[in-house]
This record gives sequence, C-alpha cells and structure tokens, in this order.
Amino acid sequence: MLRLGIIGLPNVGKSTLFNALTQGGATASNYPFCTVEPNVGVVPIPDERVERLAAAVGQDNVVHATVEFFDIAGLVEGASKGEGLGNQFLGHIRDVDAVVHVVRCFDDPDVTHVTGAVDPVRDHDIVTTELALADLAVVERRLERVAKLARSGDKEAQVEETLLRRVISALDEGRGAREAVSDEHDAAALAGLGLLTLKPVLYAANVSEDDLSAERVAAVDALRTAVREHSEAAEVVVFSARFEAELTELDPAERSEFLEAAGLKEPGFRRLIAASYKLLDLITFFTVVGDKEVHAWTVRRGATAYDAAGVIHTDFQQGFIRAEAIDVDQFIEAGSYKDARERALLRSEGKDYVVQDGEVLLFRFNV
Repeated sequence: MLRLGIIGLPNVGKSTLFNALTQGGATASNYPFCTVEPNVGVVPIPDERVERLAAAVGQDNVVHATVEFFDIAGLVEGASKGEGLGNQFLGHIRDVDAVVHVVRCFDDPDVTHVTGAVDPVRDHDIVTTELALADLAVVERRLERVAKLARSGDKEAQVEETLLRRVISALDEGRGAREAVSDEHDAAALAGLGLLTLKPVLYAANVSEDDLSAERVAAVDALRTAVREHSEAAEVVVFSARFEAELTELDPAERSEFLEAAGLKEPGFRRLIAASYKLLDLITFFTVVGDKEVHAWTVRRGATAYDAAGVIHTDFQQGFIRAEAIDVDQFIEAGSYKDARERALLRSEGKDYVVQDGEVLLFRFNV
C-alpha cells in the first residue's frame, strides 16, 4: 500500500485536507500542534477502469487499490533541534513512502499563521531546511565512522565516504539528499540511514476557494519558483482544503454541480493521488476472480509478473507457473476469460514479463 505523509507548518490546512481525503474526523483547529500523533486514513484510489471492468463481468464486489495518508504534526523552525514536536515529527516522516508538503497560499484573518504572515516561499524554506538539518546530523555521524575505515584502505568505505560527502554538499546547499543520488547503488547505500530528504516530495498549494479557478495565483507562482530551485522534478498541485471539505459533505449529484460551478473537472484529492502515483512511478493492474471480486493492485513501473504475483500472495509467487495477461479494454470487450481465450487475446507470460499499466492478469501457480 502507498503511504503518504502530509507535512507542513502548523495551520496550513493539513488536517482539513486529511479530513477531506479520508473523512476521518481528524481534529482541525486554529492553534499549533493540534495534531500530535499522526492521524491515519486509508483512501480508495478512484479508477474508472475498475468500475467498467466490474460492470463488464457483472460483479458488484469491487476492491480498489488504496493509499494510506498520515496527517503528521506541524513542524516549526528549530524542529531538527527539538523545537515544537521536534524528533517526534521527524520520526513519523521516516515511516512513509513519499511526502505531501502542504504550503499555505491563502490569506484569512480568522486562521492564524505560526510565523505571523503568509509567505509560501519562507514556509517552504523553513520545512526544507529543517529536514535537511536533521539529515545532515545523521550523515555527519555516519561519515565520522566511515572516514576512519576509508583511511585504513577499506575500498567500500572509500566509495561510501565519497557518496556521503556528496550528500553533505547537497544538504549544505539546501537541496535534498535525493539530489545527490545518481543511481540505484547510491540509493541502496543510503537506505539504512533513514534520510528524510531521500523521500520524494509532492507540494500541495492550499489556496482560497476564490483562487481555485484563477489562471495565475501570485503565491503559487512564487512557491513553484522556490520549489524548482531545490528540485526541477518536483510538482506543485493546487487545491483548496476548505473546498475539498465542503465537497465531502455533498451527495454525488451535488458534488458534480459544485465542481462545475467552481470550474473544476475533478476534486483536488484525485489530482493529488494521480501526482503521487507519477511521483513514485506506480502503475495499476487488475485481477478478476470468478464470481468473487474485481481487484485493483499497485506495483512500481518495471515490476515483473513474478513481483506482481507476490503483491497478491506469497503462494502466488512461490508457486508461480505463468501469468495470462490482457489489456483491460480488451478484457471488457470480451467480457470474460473464457471469451478472451477463445478470441486468442490472452497472452501467456513468464516470471520476467514486465507488467504494463491497465492489464488484467490471471496467475497460474502450484504450491
């Protein structure tokens, strides 16, 4: 399951966004640190292909892929040295796959700002700096040990020392450790350190409802510029936490009208999830289990049939014989495995077959 941590300064809309995403009833109050322990919610990932697939086979039991959101306590300047909730906040971030950094881009006299005024660039820099400082302390401690081994002639230690110094340089420049990673070997070497800035980051610009349909918002433009200075690949998704919260209180028909009136095609949370999938390079495949269920599953792009089998159950992987694959649209047109097989649409694939987004897979295994 994809695990996303929602972070940011206090009072930027994290808990309001979390409630809108999960309808989980997290406390959303106008004072710092109203969230102490992370609120956790599991959200089904909207995917019209699942519904179409279920309709084609006449199946009501549908299981969507899911994402787990963690609403993490607000961070303040000095958190890396224990200010605010300090290490507790930073420790919670280590448990997630990626970070959704919420940045306030709206003015509201009724919602206090922890630093006194709305400034998305400053807020971005505070959080980014605190994460970098926390990582810097970890890397410097590791470097002390590795440097001694490197001086003794240990080749592996010498390679690691070079990498650690490159990471320190990136952190000193205000960039994340991920900017110093050049390949999978580097990532594997740093994995055990639990670095916060190794995690992919998606930025969520929380604007007012009036600014949702605006072509340009000065605060968002400023945030995008600041983000690109740290990472050219990072994406900024514009949303309104208050609008999303109001949306969840409506029935489906009213939601469509509400979105249309705001000039939007879909809720912000859908764009956040889609951007998160893109950020982590994830894809979806499907299984159809007779008269039991239609199920959507998530794997990283490049995953093999053998990897995908393990996502479902270890027995599928251990006893893997082959996978029968078909594009979801072809399966919907055929209506069943039987008809798809008769039309020669099913392909028989081995362990090393690379799964494609939107495929229906049937695993043959023997345990």
